[in-house]
Amino acid sequence: MADPTILIGAVAYDPKVVTIWEGMREHFQEHGVSLDFALFSSYERQIEALLHGHVDIAWNSGISHVRVKRRTEGKAIGIAMRDRDRDVCAKILIRREVVVRKLTDLHGKVLAVGTRDSAQSRILPLYYLKQAGVDLNQVKILAFDSDVGKHGDTGASELAVLAAVHEGRAHAGAVGSLVFQAEQATGHVDPRIVDVLWTTPTFDLRMFDAMPTLAADKAETFKRVLSEMAYANPKHRKLLDMEGLRRWVPGREQSYAPVRAALDDLPGFG
Repeated sequence: MADPTILIGAVAYDPKVVTIWEGMREHFQEHGVSLDFALFSSYERQIEALLHGHVDIAWNSGISHVRVKRRTEGKAIGIAMRDRDRDVCAKILIRREVVVRKLTDLHGKVLAVGTRDSAQSRILPLYYLKQAGVDLNQVKILAFDSDVGKHGDTGASELAVLAAVHEGRAHAGAVGSLVFQAEQATGHVDPRIVDVLWTTPTFDLRMFDAMPTLAADKAETFKRVLSEMAYANPKHRKLLDMEGLRRWVPGREQSYAPVRAALDDLPGFG
């Protein structure tokens, strides 16, 4: 007899992940659905667990979503995502004292970037800068490789980038729009020192992925119960705030094209 429980894989990038998924399990139980979760130390481990059928659904980063799609020849199913993970971008920040009139003026400058597997603070910003005509070989990259394997989820490397730009250890820096907006809202971005030089084109982050072999009723049940979470419900709002969204939305594929292109373009990321 098939196990009716929906087993979710998630990466433990922060202690709150346990609290979030305990709350999610309770939400599903209230709707008569058995849900459990398995935590992983890295997205690479989680990808293998999904591909080998050890979990039903994986809560993936944008990078791991693209990798799963590739390894299943496009057959993996993108079920749902957060509203805030649609149409995100990266911000190229600059110290106000640095004279930069065009992006190629970054040549010879120090550019701080996030951890090597962060789409939002390294992979996509460098890809877009290259597409805009910047020769990365002429830019001095100051990289903050923290929490490798978690694909930038902790935000630690982006905070290090912001600090480096503020303190003058870097002329410029790349951070994701989500972290930038959050730090700006709390007053941690000093407009007297730091300005936005450029905003990249948009891309999507994160996806609940399932193998094509997942029973259709499990996939539909997961999608249905997930969509029942409402920000107006105080109990739901607590979980949604912890996970950083207002509502769950259907998965979409078209906006991962830049991620795919960047993985192809930058050596060592494919």
